[in-house]
Amino acid sequence: MTRYLDGLLRGTGPVGLLPGLGVVAAGGAAYGAVMGCFGGVGGDRPWQVVYAAVKVPLLLVVTTALAVPSFFVLNSLLGLRGDFRAAARAVAGAQAAVAIVLAALAPYTAVWYLTSGDYGEALLFNAVVFAAASLAAQWVLRRRYAPLVARDRRHRVAVRAWLGVYAFVGVQMGWVLRPFVGDPARPVTFFRDEPWGNAYVTVADILWRAVMG
Repeated sequence: MTRYLDGLLRGTGPVGLLPGLGVVAAGGAAYGAVMGCFGGVGGDRPWQVVYAAVKVPLLLVVTTALAVPSFFVLNSLLGLRGDFRAAARAVAGAQAAVAIVLAALAPYTAVWYLTSGDYGEALLFNAVVFAAASLAAQWVLRRRYAPLVARDRRHRVAVRAWLGVYAFVGVQMGWVLRPFVGDPARPVTFFRDEPWGNAYVTVADILWRAVMG
């Protein structure tokens, strides 16, 4: 197992569908459980730990599943359909790497929770952790994509498009699946009671109100 995980992080080892999903499930759940610990675990708070442990792997898997069809179409338009299987394996390896890095960073999140009780700061810290894991996975993806790019430079366009589509879908899925970090001032729920809405519209509204006062 250690050799397998090392290969995933180096971007050189085999992925495999079931082992890769297992890594995403285990790593995502490990980080999600810590992520959901904000505010303590008294009362019904343990449910927030369970919910977050379920939703982090769900976020990674569903985001990938929603982004893959457009990625397939793009590869077809670029004339790269013959390489799509290899491209999909590269994407799967990168997603597994995200989960591994998240699990490795979980202790830092736990320490942050012990030193800060501010909900907004907790959200920001977790956003930074996810950004760090995504950057690490991007390195893995580029390394796995290197042979494809060397064979056909059009793959460079495809992998950049994947990163853009994945980030766009991921932000919205994170918004839909919230809360991951439960607000101690609100009841524990799997989803927010209010309508799902659009993350980008909400961010634009916040920025507009900030600029216009």
